[in-house]
Amino acid sequence: MKDKKEFVGIDVSKGSLDIAVHPGGERWRTCNNGKEIRALTKRLKGLSPEIVVLEATGGLEMAVASALAAEGLPVAVINPRQVRDFARATGRLAKTDSIDAHVLAHFAEAVKPEVRPLKGEEAQELSALVARRRQVLEMIGAEQNRLGQTASECIRKELKEHIVWLEKRLRDVDGNIDTAIRGSSVWRVKDDLLRSVPGVGKVLSSMLIAEVPELGSLNRQQVAALIGVAPLNRDSGLMKGKRSVWGGRADVRKVLYMATLSAVRCNPVIRAFYRRLKDNGKESKVALTACMRKLMVILNSMVRTGETWRYDHAVPS
Repeated sequence: MKDKKEFVGIDVSKGSLDIAVHPGGERWRTCNNGKEIRALTKRLKGLSPEIVVLEATGGLEMAVASALAAEGLPVAVINPRQVRDFARATGRLAKTDSIDAHVLAHFAEAVKPEVRPLKGEEAQELSALVARRRQVLEMIGAEQNRLGQTASECIRKELKEHIVWLEKRLRDVDGNIDTAIRGSSVWRVKDDLLRSVPGVGKVLSSMLIAEVPELGSLNRQQVAALIGVAPLNRDSGLMKGKRSVWGGRADVRKVLYMATLSAVRCNPVIRAFYRRLKDNGKESKVALTACMRKLMVILNSMVRTGETWRYDHAVPS
């Protein structure tokens, strides 16, 4: 039996995996392909680490993370910003793949991030579709900006044609997202439940289904912090700083913001809450952020209880 607990960090790139074990100090590199991932999984099972930590790298990490989790190894995929902050705090300013792997292993030992179930293949596909929708929207916005900045009729014609093509792609992606959600009995029920709330449409619903699988399993403080709508203190000594929100899942928060703008107009509970905050002297931005948090808490409660929207579904803030 091993007396010393070991923690593993894996830095993922398109072609390779850099692995570090802490505190043992063992490091090695392998290819990021199916054969080498299987060999890596076998080797790590022999080590029996307390936890294996990887950064979220736009999907490159999913193959190795899924393979490790399938073999029962404890895997945590974390936000890269957490690791960068940890590296700076521990004085590691240099950056190479090998150093990053060691920082991840050290982070695993010091922080012991929570191990959460990884998404299955269907959930990964839905996440990819939701991400693709966001990319297409960004391209449409960029092309529309260029259209407003050019006086060349030739370029304007080309831009307009490209925008029309992108808008068709957006409709196709929306159709694929809707097909994926309606094709799953679990997702279909959750989608119907979420969209019963005034102000919540298919975009926010699909984003929450794809990117917040924890919805319904957290308390109000946890879900607010997860999305990044929990007010955080900025106090030092006698100085009382302004509370602000940051961190969390930025892509989800952007969509939640747009849905909350709609809810302030058409959702009686959110509208009354917003007006009360404004009457009490809160700035519009502060009041809107509080409404985002309240809407998120309500949605979390609804998913947990399985109850659809009703007018008296007012959750205390």
